[in-house]
Amino acid sequence: MNPLTLLRIDDQGADVALLQQQLMQLGFNPGEIDGDFGTATEQAVMAFQLSRGLLPDGIAGPRTLKALGLVADSSLPDATDAMTVQIASRMCPGALLSNIKANLPVLLQSLRDHGLHDRTMVLMAVASIRAETSGFVPISEGRSKFNSSPSGHPFDLYDHRGDLGNQGPPDGERYCGRGFIQLTGRHNYRRYGPLLQPAIDLETHPELANAADVAADLLCLFLGDRELLIKDALMAGNFQAARRLVNGGKHGLAEFTRAFQTGDALMP
Repeated sequence: MNPLTLLRIDDQGADVALLQQQLMQLGFNPGEIDGDFGTATEQAVMAFQLSRGLLPDGIAGPRTLKALGLVADSSLPDATDAMTVQIASRMCPGALLSNIKANLPVLLQSLRDHGLHDRTMVLMAVASIRAETSGFVPISEGRSKFNSSPSGHPFDLYDHRGDLGNQGPPDGERYCGRGFIQLTGRHNYRRYGPLLQPAIDLETHPELANAADVAADLLCLFLGDRELLIKDALMAGNFQAARRLVNGGKHGLAEFTRAFQTGDALMP
């Protein structure tokens, strides 16, 4: 069986029969072993996916087929080549073309390096950049009513945010949002720095989060931690839930949704 085969409802043939036999052997009854991917087979696939912590979409893709023992390679189809500068510029209409030309290749390479090269995650990454930085370039968070009091120093409202791991001044400003993902808080800088390749002490040098290659890797690490939840939300058309997994709120929701839908319509 080809590792890139996707078996889904209404498919027919010997591959479907093999899928049904394996599901039955593992205790997930797909109904009659007839090579016809119907509702019973779809439900059996979903039940198996839930049992293995996979996205319960009822589609037997590479990861599900690998978990079933039917293929050796669980790699998802690489869609990075389909994300062009032209599509990214339509998704991010306020960004300078020069920024997209400079930073899109860096982002796409990082997505490949982190195994997030499938179509959904490529769209998610670009749409998140649209919502977080708009200009398709890593930036530092600006001062606003959400992070700074009217008479206080910049980012004073972040200083004592224990949920961010901050320990008082000057942590608010030192660990303000940076990069493509707007990484925020001492906790996140401490957590994600060692996960970079090569590792970087972001807790000591938080300004390095604005380097394009570091920013791209941080975005991928952040999205990768939430991949299944993001895909589950997007599968249900719940853009607000997908956005909340990145931002924690509704900030940039309209921009994110428009960007994702634009890319979804344009990307092969």
